[in-house]
Amino acid sequence: MNKQNAGRLTPFSPSLHANVKTIRDCFGNSTDIVIRMFRSDAAPEREIAIIYVDGIVNSQIINESVMEPLMSMRLPQHTYVKGGKLLEALRSCVVSIGSVESVNTLEQALQCMTDGLCIIMVDGSKEVLTADVNGGEQRSVTIPQTQTVIRGPQHAFVENVQTNISLIRRIIRSSDLHVQVHKLGQQTHTNVAVMYLHGVADEGIIKEVYRRLAEIEIDGVLESGYVEEFIQDETFTLFPTLSNTERPDAVAAALLEGRVAVMVDGSPIALMAPTTFFTFFQSPEDYYQRYDIASFVRMIRYGAYVVSILLPALYIAVTTFHQEMLPTMLLISLAAQREGIPFPGLVEALLMEITFEVLREAGLRMPRAIGPAISIVGALVLGQSAVQAGIVSAGMVIIVSFTAISNFVMPEFNMAATSRIIRFLFMIMAGIFGFFGIFISVMFMLIHLVSLRSFGVPYMSPLAPGPTKQGPWRDVFIRLPWWAIVLRPLDLNLRNPKRRPNGKKPPAQRHSDKA
Repeated sequence: MNKQNAGRLTPFSPSLHANVKTIRDCFGNSTDIVIRMFRSDAAPEREIAIIYVDGIVNSQIINESVMEPLMSMRLPQHTYVKGGKLLEALRSCVVSIGSVESVNTLEQALQCMTDGLCIIMVDGSKEVLTADVNGGEQRSVTIPQTQTVIRGPQHAFVENVQTNISLIRRIIRSSDLHVQVHKLGQQTHTNVAVMYLHGVADEGIIKEVYRRLAEIEIDGVLESGYVEEFIQDETFTLFPTLSNTERPDAVAAALLEGRVAVMVDGSPIALMAPTTFFTFFQSPEDYYQRYDIASFVRMIRYGAYVVSILLPALYIAVTTFHQEMLPTMLLISLAAQREGIPFPGLVEALLMEITFEVLREAGLRMPRAIGPAISIVGALVLGQSAVQAGIVSAGMVIIVSFTAISNFVMPEFNMAATSRIIRFLFMIMAGIFGFFGIFISVMFMLIHLVSLRSFGVPYMSPLAPGPTKQGPWRDVFIRLPWWAIVLRPLDLNLRNPKRRPNGKKPPAQRHSDKA
């Protein structure tokens, strides 16, 4: 219901035909509204109606668990019909569905119908029954589409929030996993689920999530990105303050760390809060393989992120202002390549970067069968043609290509997209001021990162504002063995900050050490 009518609730009429006409008028005589009216031998003088929205319900369940029991019911007439308790008898003795509730206002019934429930109305009653028959065509659970899985669970979220909740329940089989569903959107009435692990998550963060969700006023919520922009701490920043994923195992790991997950019906992407800068460099697969390999790969990610931001800017600064820093042979080679290039280094780099971004976007928007071919062939053909035509140098093509490859190393797309924008700012500063411009840009970026918060948690935690008792190195730049990870990673006021009692080695290793 919209906000203007939230305070005016319309009660049902005792007349069944009047109620049916009102519901039909509310939906504008829509053709997908199914109304089935009939009588039963158990109560021949009382007409019964079943109303539901076709396409979002399971027709088989309606036929087998609602229609058939109602039409063939046998009830003592003197008890239920004359006593006016027919509706209660239907709920307790006839309808064989687990979730059957009664509502007494038109607005509640309309909301239940759009949620995938059917309503059962009896002539002479001012209440109606709602039966959960949710169904219809839905996408099945498949492998993740945006986050590649090498080792780990091979399933991803779908657009149904109840299915997504069940995927988490299959991983965390504990009664401490609490779920609260809210409705957002004055027109869409979208279900938004908040999940957290009771006894682990910070109560202050949980209340803050609820408060921010309650303050959202919008006519519709179509994807989790709508909610993300409303509840994030800072709008005018390039860095994401909420992490997202389509993998249930990643959400389960976040819940075990003390975070809160937000899932939106209609979106396969879940939000997790709070988050830190270093969270975006961690992949769920880091914890599925050996700790030494995971630490090595994680260090590569940090290095690739720095390269994706600074490499074009460093190339511009060196070739434009600081040629003396290059070895003589390399300087001669670069000078020979740039001979005849009509553009300065900054314009050359901007031209190549913008061209690559256009190719990337074209590859995403084209049909999947030809999208990758266009991006790869386009980059090869345009790069080679530009070098042969003398528009750009071969060295610039190498720099831009390696920068793009480094950008793809990031586990999460939103942090990788951030580096794409920051890169242009660094390139402009390097083209104007050289190394001094890069230094100033890095300092401003670090100051901005330190000032950010995610639901009250410092964005650069645990390195800033200062080292915690866990140490600045623990599970940030390297991953320790599982038996050595005692505390949970986030610097929160957790009720239960420990994963395990102590950091003792496994029994087999302790035995070998004694031997």
